[in-house]
Amino acid sequence: MKKPNLYLAFQWLIFLPIILPLCIVFGALQGVVNTVEQMAQQMWSDVSTVEKTVEPSEL
Repeated sequence: MKKPNLYLAFQWLIFLPIILPLCIVFGALQGVVNTVEQMAQQMWSDVSTVEKTVEPSEL
């Protein structure tokens, strides 16, 4: 069985508290950006549809 690389384990212990919050923050920001982008596209498609003329009998 191989001997575990303690230097590599030490690097993970040092950098994990830095990497993990960064990943969480950037993932949340990416989710917000994607949501706003989808919402803007949906709003644009809702606004840019051809308006239906209202017949006097529908009033």
